Amino acid sequence: MNALSSRSARPRHVLLRYLSLLLTTRVIMCCAILIALMELLGLLEQMTPILRRHLGVTGVLTYMTLHLPLMLQTALPLSVLVGALLMLTQMTVSNETAILRASGLSTLGLVLRLAPATLALGLFGVVVEDQLTPRSELALAAWWSHSDPHPEDGRSFWFAVPGDASRSGGVASELAHVGYVKDVGNSAFGVDLYDRDTEGRLLGMTHAARATFGENGWTLWEVKRSVVAPDGDAARVQVSTEPQARWGNTFRASDMLRLSMDTAPLSSLDIWRALDGRVATSLAPGYLRAALIERLLRPLALLVMLLLATPVVYIPPRTGMRSWLPVWCLGGGLLFIIVQGMFRAMGNAGLLPAPVATVPGLLIFTMAAGAVLLRNEEQ
Repeated sequence: MNALSSRSARPRHVLLRYLSLLLTTRVIMCCAILIALMELLGLLEQMTPILRRHLGVTGVLTYMTLHLPLMLQTALPLSVLVGALLMLTQMTVSNETAILRASGLSTLGLVLRLAPATLALGLFGVVVEDQLTPRSELALAAWWSHSDPHPEDGRSFWFAVPGDASRSGGVASELAHVGYVKDVGNSAFGVDLYDRDTEGRLLGMTHAARATFGENGWTLWEVKRSVVAPDGDAARVQVSTEPQARWGNTFRASDMLRLSMDTAPLSSLDIWRALDGRVATSLAPGYLRAALIERLLRPLALLVMLLLATPVVYIPPRTGMRSWLPVWCLGGGLLFIIVQGMFRAMGNAGLLPAPVATVPGLLIFTMAAGAVLLRNEEQ
């Protein structure tokens, strides 16, 4: 009896496995093509610095390997859209969709059988974005810093200092400005620290020619301190100098290196810690909240891409590949990416709360795709 029931249950999953395999293989193919193009464009920009540092072919391969996770997470949404378009268009033109309809499978049933593979790809993208990309980008920055012959040409940056044990006398927060870093983040030059009270008023400033990281934490060298008078009178600013001083904070050399990067991806745990004030960051809280919500909603965003590609199943049989419907679906997916980026930019600027900057785009395009599918079903 059990053998008969197991045999009868097998055919139910044949179509699911078949459609999932079709979608996954086409997404992988599209993702590989897009990553190759992006890697080539990135190498066109970085090839000259790599050759100037005499890193050779090893340097090129190292750059491409460490940059791969970021390229993968960037290419995945568009790959799902294009892969679904290719698969569904091919199935429609070859009458596979008509056969499935004749067997009783509706458009909703087709979407439901493609949803598990899409959500699995989305979860894979979340893992890459949350775990692989921050590590690979930090390793790339460390490799790049180690081979940099002119670190003094690096970018300056601001950040909020977390967990400063030396805060006292009403100091509520501390901002830091660093001219540049070298030695893979173990040395920072041109360090300026600004102490502020709870109302944001300046209490004092500390300038150090450099800061070095060791076993006991950070040490400031050639320190000059300026303490502002309580009434803000510039004539009564107290100035003192000392050869070295301890910089009490909780971040490490790797954090200093991460802060010096143009774009520094963070894991979800680091985002939570940054929002709690335990990780040094130059990003606004709204940006961090939006990044966290967007990351958690990544599988749903790929599901929206699948819905936007589904209308190609209504291509008239006689039209075949001459139909403009795949182009319109591709345009809808690109518009979804643009709208999501616009909402996210407004969230980063503090114009929208983090949920409003991430969720409405998903809802709008889900309803739009659903309306198109219902209209075609009625016809």
